[in-house]
Amino acid sequence: MKRARILLAEDHALTLESIRAVVEPHHKIIGMVTDGRALLDAAMHLKPDLVVLDITMPLLNGIDAAVQIKKSLPDVKLLFVTMHVNPAYLEAALSAGASGYVVKSAVREQLLDAIESVLNGRIYFTPSLPKEAPRFTDSLHGPAIRLTVREREILQLIAEGRANKEMAYLLNISIKTVAFHRENIKKKLGLRTTAELTKHAIKLGLV
Repeated sequence: MKRARILLAEDHALTLESIRAVVEPHHKIIGMVTDGRALLDAAMHLKPDLVVLDITMPLLNGIDAAVQIKKSLPDVKLLFVTMHVNPAYLEAALSAGASGYVVKSAVREQLLDAIESVLNGRIYFTPSLPKEAPRFTDSLHGPAIRLTVREREILQLIAEGRANKEMAYLLNISIKTVAFHRENIKKKLGLRTTAELTKHAIKLGLV
């Protein structure tokens, strides 16, 4: 099989190195990033054949990053490598445009097969996961979630302890706009405090 150009996105250094060690003898690693925003920048600049990414990453989670990547680069293949075994996350990943989903405990045994399948236009996910992902109303893209993509971005940054000024800088919007979204999030979720928002973000797997 032709060596593919692959971009890796994983915030844990040891896991990133483990993935690199498995992939590099067979394909060309064109970049490695450790947060969701760096992933967006790298994907737009490098235009890889395949992105191997995690779900839970700083600054922007992998699901929402995947949505944005597929919108701008529809031909790029996406393969999630994650610790999440709840089928709600598998559903969210597939809805975001992913073609593969491998649990981290199975990387050495399954990652290369998953990459080959995805690059050849097939769907691959760890066999021990359910064959069909049931629809969970609390998944990132489930029907109970009324937040926009921008609001999910801000909710994640709130949960990470980012101040409004920092969020405005990261998202390239005004502080006033951040405050507006923050209040909308509270109203939509029926929550009042930062602690409550953080708890909800953790439940969604945003942090």
